[in-house]
Amino acid sequence: MPCYRCGARQTDPVRGASPWQRGVRHETQVLICPDCQRLHDLDLDACATCGSVALICRLGEVECRSCGDVRLARSDALAGSPVSPPPSPPGLSAEVEAALNRVLGRT
Repeated sequence: MPCYRCGARQTDPVRGASPWQRGVRHETQVLICPDCQRLHDLDLDACATCGSVALICRLGEVECRSCGDVRLARSDALAGSPVSPPPSPPGLSAEVEAALNRVLGRT
């Protein structure tokens, strides 16, 4: 999954914790790259109880990692994500095709 703001793709992680962060935007789980984390206006959902943006969304629930509050995600948010995916970087389909050809031994 690419960064929801800039479309950057994750690379294979080095040992240790990933510098990428998770967040929830319009009740949908998103990833945030290290560069975009420096921005102050990430437009992420916040916990209604404590105001934290440290939320995770899973199985139709949104959970706050700060206070532990859990609530159901809105059903209209689950039906169709209002978050439009960022455009694919140029050449992405060619990269994927080349990788599949290498793995499958195609010429």
